[in-house]
Amino acid sequence: MTETTDSRQLVQRLNEGVLEPLKSMFVGKDEIIDLLGVCLVAGENLFLHGPPGTAKSALVQALARQLDGNMFDYLLTRFTEPNELFGPFDIRKLREGDLVTNTEGMLPEADFVFLDELLNANSAILNSLLMALNERVFRRGRETRKLPALMFVGASNNLPEDDALGALFDRFLLRVPCDNVDVEQLHDVLVAGWKLQRNEQNGKATLTVANVAQLQQQILDVDLTSLLPKLVDVVQRLRHAGIRVSDRRAVRLQRTIAASALIAGRTEGRLSDLWVMRYIWDSEEQQGILASIVQDVLAQDTDETARHPRARGTDAPDPEQLARDLDRLEERLRQAVVSKADQAFHQDQLGLLAARCQWVDDEQKRAFLDERVSTLWELASQ
Repeated sequence: MTETTDSRQLVQRLNEGVLEPLKSMFVGKDEIIDLLGVCLVAGENLFLHGPPGTAKSALVQALARQLDGNMFDYLLTRFTEPNELFGPFDIRKLREGDLVTNTEGMLPEADFVFLDELLNANSAILNSLLMALNERVFRRGRETRKLPALMFVGASNNLPEDDALGALFDRFLLRVPCDNVDVEQLHDVLVAGWKLQRNEQNGKATLTVANVAQLQQQILDVDLTSLLPKLVDVVQRLRHAGIRVSDRRAVRLQRTIAASALIAGRTEGRLSDLWVMRYIWDSEEQQGILASIVQDVLAQDTDETARHPRARGTDAPDPEQLARDLDRLEERLRQAVVSKADQAFHQDQLGLLAARCQWVDDEQKRAFLDERVSTLWELASQ
């Protein structure tokens, strides 16, 4: 059996035995599940932004079961101590004068880690968490351990408001909203949820943790050469629009792009694999701007048979979300006198939001948004 055949078989088992069953278990979560798959194969971390009760923890638990992996799940508070995550000192070793952590059943032994209310993390655990997330290493005194974690998933209903938590948030390369489903899907959610509680949808693991580790190595064989000029162009456009994309994040994005190609059954990246760049936002107001810029690039991949399914277009923009984005922009414009550089930046953002407003289907709502944009143009030009 060749290496290529092995890769194709593993990808098929991932799609048919892991991701598709998850989509049948969790109605309305296809987008999140596809991102879980990408982050799993890329070995990157995913942040879920949404209120309690939206199946964030259940999704990761189900993924761990599908892969027969060990999961560590913890709800952080402002008072969480390192021992609660990484384990206490081994008393027997301590009596012998050695400071060794007893990690049995704790984060350092987990294949999957879910940290709920991530942004409650305090200074006592911050440094250890940052190293675990970025380097997959646990260090305590002279003790250093390589972590087996395939991925970390963090969740919170809030976004970071200070630099310390911003550094933690930055370790999660992709971010996705996780909300309650629309009313139209609620019936299907209830049916699927009842089946899940009765264990009617829990099949046997078709892929192992070792298989996933193999896939994480195989993404390095995906050829991204033809995509690099376009990736550079998109990063420059995003930076110009005020969306922070550090060199480090740009480098790591290549892993998720390669993972998208591999999961789609390809060994070469396509423009459509840049769909993952929709999910590198830092704030809610950046989501529409990202969607606009990235979708403009995705539309250039016209081969419908080879395009990634997630790149086939997005739904019409949400008028309510656009209105909130315009409100936030107005608030910033009215806060203080801005420099010419800030003024240009605000005008660029307003231009992107104005373009999104033209995609709104409802004529009355579109007219309302256009009027708001006109008012803000006057304010931004003062």
